Amino acid sequence: MSRFWSDLTHSLQPYVPGEQPSMTNLVKLNTNENPFPPSPKALAAMVAETGDNLRLYPDPTCTALRQTLADYVGLSKEQVFVGNGSDEVLAHAFQALLKQDEPLLFPDITYGFYPVYGDLFGIDYRAVPLADDLTISVADYAGNNGGVILPNPNAPTGCLLTLPQVRELLQANPNRVVVIDEAYIDFGGESAVALVPEFDNLLVVQTLSKSRSLAGLRVGMAFGQAPLIAGLERVKNSFNPYPLSREALAGAIAAVADVDYFDMTRHTIMARREQLSQQLAELGFSMTDSKANFVFVEHPSLRAADIALALRQRGVIVRHLDSHPRTVNRLRISIGTQAECEALVLALKEIV
Repeated sequence: MSRFWSDLTHSLQPYVPGEQPSMTNLVKLNTNENPFPPSPKALAAMVAETGDNLRLYPDPTCTALRQTLADYVGLSKEQVFVGNGSDEVLAHAFQALLKQDEPLLFPDITYGFYPVYGDLFGIDYRAVPLADDLTISVADYAGNNGGVILPNPNAPTGCLLTLPQVRELLQANPNRVVVIDEAYIDFGGESAVALVPEFDNLLVVQTLSKSRSLAGLRVGMAFGQAPLIAGLERVKNSFNPYPLSREALAGAIAAVADVDYFDMTRHTIMARREQLSQQLAELGFSMTDSKANFVFVEHPSLRAADIALALRQRGVIVRHLDSHPRTVNRLRISIGTQAECEALVLALKEIV
């Protein structure tokens, strides 16, 4: 630690991202990356943008991408915000919308960046315990608060709130912003974007990292009524007016437009998730009802840490989330290629 650090820097407990090992020939199922390559049309669009134009700044308003996204979801471009990955979009939402007098509410088992942002931006927050079955109870988020943020499906559980449940959550918090973080919504859920015209307190955050195989491009977006989006723009333009590169803008527009490829890949992943869940159940594992591109499992007689170590010794990496006592014996396993899933099952058969 440096003596020149501020008191805030000393106090922070940074978010720890999933391991990105440098070893080769690994079955890497720890960071929920899409096993399919990006859309060929997106790759071609990015290549086409790589040239003399890179000497010029990208469009700071990202107008073409915002319009593409607006057309895709049935909103106006004034109801769309884009940023450098959904993590940056979330950071702007914390600063612009969720820094209130009362505590911000989010689940106690959820995306680990929420408490990090709360500490970084000086936001009071309260973690709301999940139900015994690791689902979110909407009734727990009613009452006085400074806003609500939760992933849907939740991470790492994969459990989904239905659209009527999201509506109930919004109705219970009419005077506070509700942020629905939909990083995994395309793998089995119904997006809350459909509720944006009805609720002025709703912000829906999405990403191209998961269902469109562009985790390396860093493109995130938010949908909400124009005043909420204007708040995000005000923070963004006080921080970085050029959040997306020319290549990112071109690739994102093409990826969103390539609906056929998007549907083919996500439906394949969903089918593979159900197949893997059945195979794991036959090996004695129990799991949540995940609607994401991962499963969240535990074994009745083997410790999760021991399973993770044994898998690593066989060249398979999964995520052991041991920071909470209710998840210490669980593993989050990404849905990989068919060959990767088969390698996982074969290794687990040896271990179990």
